Amino acid sequence: MSKQDLPWEGGCRCGQVRLKITAKPLLTMACHCTGCQKMSSSAYSLSAAIPAEGFEVTHGEPVVGGLHGGARHYFCPYCMTWMFTRPEGMDWFVNLRPTMLDDPRWFTPFIETWTNEKLPFAQTGAVYSYEALPEMDAYEGLVKEYMARASA
Repeated sequence: MSKQDLPWEGGCRCGQVRLKITAKPLLTMACHCTGCQKMSSSAYSLSAAIPAEGFEVTHGEPVVGGLHGGARHYFCPYCMTWMFTRPEGMDWFVNLRPTMLDDPRWFTPFIETWTNEKLPFAQTGAVYSYEALPEMDAYEGLVKEYMARASA
């Protein structure tokens, strides 16, 4: 991760929705599930788990799109860029699409999930791979290891 000082800023493709990040990510990820493939129009989606208190929409009003279920996926209402996700029951973090940041070059996925749905050519360079999702009790260790590596 870059040693760049916070805050980080970013926005959708058209600029009508802008974001401000004031807390470093807890974990970075790539998801290979077919839902993310369809929503991102790519082989996988990228996420940076940002503590909720360190995430702010500073301009515009994102709207919920994608599936309207347990995870609320937020998009720019004009350009329809998928910007971030708020997983149901986990209000302590926001899954930011890191390419929304004005400078996402620091980003590298630490874990990749749903590799059982992975397209054969897709490679992420993630440190850990999971056929589905990690067990809930694994996240504490993953976050600690990611944070230690990120601050090194």
